[in-house]
Amino acid sequence: MLAPAVPDNEEQRLAELRSLHILDTPAEERFDRITRIAKELFQVPIAVISLVDTNRQWFKSCIGLPVNETERDVSCCGHAILQDDVFVIEDASSDERFFDNPLVLGPPNIRFYAGAQLTMSSGNKIGTLCLIDSQPRSFSKHQQLLLKDLARIVIQELSSHQAAIQDDLTQVLNRRGFELMADKALANSRRYQWPCSLLYMDLNNFKAINDNHGHRAGDEALKRFSNIASTLTRETDILARIGGDEFVVMMMNADEHQAEKKVLKIEHAVSELNASHILPCELSVAYGIVVYNQGEHKTLAEFMHSGDQQMYLHKQTIRGLDA
Repeated sequence: MLAPAVPDNEEQRLAELRSLHILDTPAEERFDRITRIAKELFQVPIAVISLVDTNRQWFKSCIGLPVNETERDVSCCGHAILQDDVFVIEDASSDERFFDNPLVLGPPNIRFYAGAQLTMSSGNKIGTLCLIDSQPRSFSKHQQLLLKDLARIVIQELSSHQAAIQDDLTQVLNRRGFELMADKALANSRRYQWPCSLLYMDLNNFKAINDNHGHRAGDEALKRFSNIASTLTRETDILARIGGDEFVVMMMNADEHQAEKKVLKIEHAVSELNASHILPCELSVAYGIVVYNQGEHKTLAEFMHSGDQQMYLHKQTIRGLDA
């Protein structure tokens, strides 16, 4: 078996994939509709929207398979993203790259595969729209063009998904995006009994920044702060701008002590920003930390409200600050 190579632009490719905030999200009809059409149009038993992550391929939509991910090392899609055109395997059992692949030797017994790359406007290939059959078959140039057309529709849906959940100014999640991701995170926290902490942050005297230095300076302050928070968050953290100058970070598998360490790092980075005099004003942050309690926080809204309250109490300890 030949495992797929890693693309030269892997770091940028993964960064763009993660910026979509689509991995591990629930099934959506708009994506399932595309795989249903592909399955019927090409008369195959399996059609998949596959996103190639670091060590896995994860299926945003999957018609005909009972799993939602497989290892990247055995994936055909890992090979497909290395190509510039539709990647076709007519008979995997006689292909030296795949004949002893476990997905060929066992379920789903792949023989035929065709994958059209999901190529973003940047040129990064984040996955494929692919077809699979347990019988060998050919795939004409006309069929390849049709598959590429469907792949472009997938890209449009991915882009619209990103636009709907991302804050235009700071490029982090907006409130809608946070709620989408955080609901799933809390469900996992309850299921696996993982600790979960919420860091609720607010820029102090932000109104004065806009009043005294203009909205351009206020926008730059928001972008600089969100960049600090983004740099200091883990891959598993969920960062969002949920209001004008309000930010939240949901930290999975993190207790209060870990959240406090995060705050110290953010405060240190903000102090360094102030010392650089890049902005015409100094920034400071009020924050609240709440640890998820299933009995106390019945909903995500209650969890966030507790964080907001703790942040407000912290703000009140600092004299002369406007909320």
